[in-house]
Amino acid sequence: MTDDRHDNDASFDSDEERPPAKVAGAVDTRRIRSDDLRYLLVVARTGRRAAAAADLGVDHSTVTRRIRALERTLGVSLIERGSDGWELTDIGRAVAAAAQPIEAAVERAADTVVGNGAESLRGTVRVTAPDAFGTFFVAPALAKMRLHHPHLTVELMTATRQLNLHQSGFDVAVAVGAPMSSRLVSETISHYVLGLYATDDYLTEFGTPMTVGEVREHPLIWFVDSLLQVGDLDLEKHLPGAAAKFMSTNVLAHVEATRAGGGIGLLPAFLAGRHPELRRILPKQVDVRIAYSLAARRESLSSPAVRAIREAIYKEIKDRMTELIPPEDA
Repeated sequence: MTDDRHDNDASFDSDEERPPAKVAGAVDTRRIRSDDLRYLLVVARTGRRAAAAADLGVDHSTVTRRIRALERTLGVSLIERGSDGWELTDIGRAVAAAAQPIEAAVERAADTVVGNGAESLRGTVRVTAPDAFGTFFVAPALAKMRLHHPHLTVELMTATRQLNLHQSGFDVAVAVGAPMSSRLVSETISHYVLGLYATDDYLTEFGTPMTVGEVREHPLIWFVDSLLQVGDLDLEKHLPGAAAKFMSTNVLAHVEATRAGGGIGLLPAFLAGRHPELRRILPKQVDVRIAYSLAARRESLSSPAVRAIREAIYKEIKDRMTELIPPEDA
């Protein structure tokens, strides 16, 4: 996805283009263009002018012009610059929420013309999720969902990181733990189990630890704490006094390093279980449970696409819960 944080976005902040202060009762509803409201909805979801322009099939300047025209008509500021893109102001979010039925009506009209009796989603949806869960659970869930909506384009971005308060550019986010933001509505969708794993060859050569204290004498494989900043993945919280000797920001690299005999990995059971050469050690003493949460912006909760994404991910989890929490750990 194009990152347009530097593509002349300063034009959104031009003082001479800012709308005047709102005067109660001064809005002429005859001047409000429904299409401008659709532009606002797309900017709200993407947080990027380039992404919004691509979705709408126009250039950057058109997006800016239409949003500013809507602001002048309403007499309020709808968009403001955030630390990672564009955010709606409080009144902007309220206006976007009120405009949702317009977009839905346009999509229903298009479906009526082509003869689709069932609701068909259109446009582009963006989902962000942790590397492993995004790859093995969210990706198949979204792929199956899209089969029922042939006019829908799906973008999945994977990274294990803290969901930023001002992060933009997504419709739905899956995060480790609970994202803390008044602009997001989140819910726990599942827990998953992590345990200590190593190969038989490694344990034969270096010995099998019999206590948690002995684990600290082995090279541990884990995240780069200084880059991760996800509280629920703090190694000290799960193995006090332990220090990782092989670190990566990607959990899939943890698995491969453990399979290569590089040490003992604290790995999700749904990943380690895919590799029969990995053996779990000290399952009773080290049984870590961490939550995944699903979050969306308040103004997006009524979006049919957001509802479809949520339902698809929930179904995938329900069908494969024994991978996230193996029966022996239930």
